Parts: sequence; structure tokens; C-alpha cells
Amino acid sequence: MSKSVVSIVRYEKPLESVRKAVDLCGGLDHLPSNARVFIKPNVVFWTRKVVFPKWGVITTSRMIEDIVVLLKEQGIDDITIGEGIVGRVKDEETPAHAFENLGYNLLNKRYGVKTVNVFDREFREVDLGNGETLNFNADILDSDFVVDIPVMKTHAQTVVSLGIKNLKGMIDINSRKKCHNADPEKDLNYWVAKLADPMPPMLTILDGIYTTERGPAFDGRIRRSNLLVASADILSADMVGAKILGYAPSEIPHLVHAANNRNRLCDLSDVKAVGEKIETVASRHKYTFPYNQDDSLPLPMAKMGIKGLSYRKYDLTLCTYCSGINGVVLAAIAMAWKGESWDDVEVLTGKSMQPNPGRNKTILFGKCMYQIHKDNPDIKEMISIKGCPPQPKSIIKAFRQAGIEINPAIIENAEMAPGFFMKRYEGKPEFEEKHFTVE
Repeated sequence: MSKSVVSIVRYEKPLESVRKAVDLCGGLDHLPSNARVFIKPNVVFWTRKVVFPKWGVITTSRMIEDIVVLLKEQGIDDITIGEGIVGRVKDEETPAHAFENLGYNLLNKRYGVKTVNVFDREFREVDLGNGETLNFNADILDSDFVVDIPVMKTHAQTVVSLGIKNLKGMIDINSRKKCHNADPEKDLNYWVAKLADPMPPMLTILDGIYTTERGPAFDGRIRRSNLLVASADILSADMVGAKILGYAPSEIPHLVHAANNRNRLCDLSDVKAVGEKIETVASRHKYTFPYNQDDSLPLPMAKMGIKGLSYRKYDLTLCTYCSGINGVVLAAIAMAWKGESWDDVEVLTGKSMQPNPGRNKTILFGKCMYQIHKDNPDIKEMISIKGCPPQPKSIIKAFRQAGIEINPAIIENAEMAPGFFMKRYEGKPEFEEKHFTVE
């Protein structure tokens, strides 16, 4: 049986390194002539409010332009860059700002590349087997060829976020929420494993110029790694990428599902790695944020001596829209701690957490938690935050009702928070802004 080829290349020179990675794996060998090509970057987050660390969070514009150049050399004229940036519903300004600042509009002027915010486009229901459906962006489904360019990072919920996980940006909001369900058998990993199934022929190239542990966002730890991983087979690329990040493919639940769906072993027995050796470039990247022994508080908050509060560790059911504010709320709570125990407060998030009987106050964070537990007799005093996602005013009101005087400015100005993480990288020349511009 022939093996899938995956190339591993050190990033040394613009275009030249990307060309080497693509050529070594034969990534464009099956590109149809006059193809409609869809490029899927990883723009997991964007804000117009502050400058924030994009390294290891967002696909470098350097990589995008180099791929465009290689496609143009193949005679391809119909190229679209598309992404569904997480943000406010019907927010057109933030994606437009992202595309402008990442240089995509210059790629339009220079090469005729189109850009689309997928939330402005048609979604189409796709049967993924057994009558299970998700709604995918029609542009990527109707393309002849896809270039999937995720950042190489670990992920607090799915262990790694690579080629397959990057395609979650191509489904609509309801489908994203559906992926974060409370079914223990058909959980987030089960659904993520299916995301590549309806795709056209594809080249996956993992952008590891910068890598991130405890991703997927700016609050993780970013490294300059200078690595590229490429393959015409997305699962093989992801298995090699996982190994480079320090994990056996069998440790990644969605890769196990994906391998089973394809009747493959979840290892590298049918993969041929070329270029650099995996063992020489591999580096363990932690994926989970540390909590105390019973997972009732983030470890830094427990070390502060915080008492009278249980804010349990997130699970797979916490969707993108609640998780986006979750970290900011935790920061606000930490800043509100003055050394006196709170009134035995517990906070429940996601869709599966159960209240502990006897707690004095229980905050139900988000619409899903409220719907599940609004009539739960085990809750002594219920404090509900019903929004989807929760709105700042309701968050502030709920915690104050629980006796936790969080600073309203922190919650109301949550979009400013990413700017604080820039301080980690000040004065470090290996973190270059130029990688996110088109010159």
C-alpha cells in the first residue's frame, strides 16, 4: 500500500521554503487546470480595539502570499481567501478590518485574489453520514481545490488545532454550537473529525513559523519554531503535526475518530515523512490550562488563596462564544479578590456541569446552563446569566449579586484584554510583525 507523503521543512526564506514544502509532498500535483481555489487561513480572533499578539494565533500573511504566488505560477486565476472570524453577529467591520490589516486587499490588487467573510455568504446543509448534518460555507464546497493553512498549535479542548480543526471556521454559528453538545459519544471531537469529509481535493500546509501551546488564542504561550508541514492528505499532515507538538496521534481524540472514519490506523505506519526528521524538530507543547487538584479553580487563582468560590474547569461543551469571555471573567474575579472568603459561590459553564447540592449561590453562565438547570432543586440560590453569548451588563450584575464585586470596566472593555498579552513579547526580535503584512 502506498504511503501518504508529508513534508517537514524548516522555514528559512520567504517563498523558497514554502515551495520546498509543497514540492516535497507533491501538494499541487493534482491541482486541476483553471481551478477555482479556496484558501482557508486561521484567523481565530480579531479586534479593532488594540494591537495583540498574532504570532502563533493567526496564519502569517507571508504564508498566504507565498501560496498565492505558487498558485499563480500554476496558471490559477480564480483564488478566494475565506474565513469566518468569531465575533459579534452581523459584524461586517471587524472582518473587513482584519482582511485590510493582514494585507489581503493588497493581494486582491496584485493578484486578483478575492476575500470573503463566510458569515456574509451562503451556507449549505451537508449530510456527513447517518443523517448527521452541519452547514458549510458554499464557496469552499463549490471550489475545485482547497489550500488549508492553519497555525500549528495546541488547543485547550481538542489537544491540537491543525488542518482538520481549522475547517471549523467554515461552518455556521448554529453548527459550531452543535459541535459543542453534551452527548458523551458524539462530542466536539466526534464532529471535528468529520469537517474535512465534504471538502474538495486539498493541500494542507501547517504554518509553524510560530507555534502556540495552550492555544488557540493570544493567552497561550507563543514560540518561534520556523517549521512548515505539508501534505495532500489532511489526516497525515495532522498526525505528523501532532507528533511535532509532542503528542502521539492516538492521544488526539478527533484524529482517532478521523482515522477510524477512513479505515486507517491512528499512527504513522502509512505515512512517509520527508525532509526534516520528526524527532529532530519535535517539541512538547502543553495544551491544557492548569487547575487545582479538584479542578474547581485555575491554579494561579488557587495559589492566590481564593476561598468561597468554585469556578470549575471548562469542558468540551463550552462553545466558542462563551469561552471568548470566560478568560476575561476569570481575570476580573482574580482582581476582585481582597482576601475575604466569598459566600460559597459556584459557577457552572457549558452544557453538562451539574450543581453541587448545598452551595449557597450558583451562577448559571450562559443560556445553555440556564435552560438545563432553571428548575433544578439542588440549587439553593440561582443567579442566571441567560445570554448567548452573555452580555457584559448581565455578567456584572450576576457576580455582584453573588457578592463578587468585579470591575465593570474589565468586562465592558473585554476587547482591550488581548493587548495586555503583547507585553510578553516586547523587545524579543524573533517575533516579527512583518510576517503579517504584504509588502
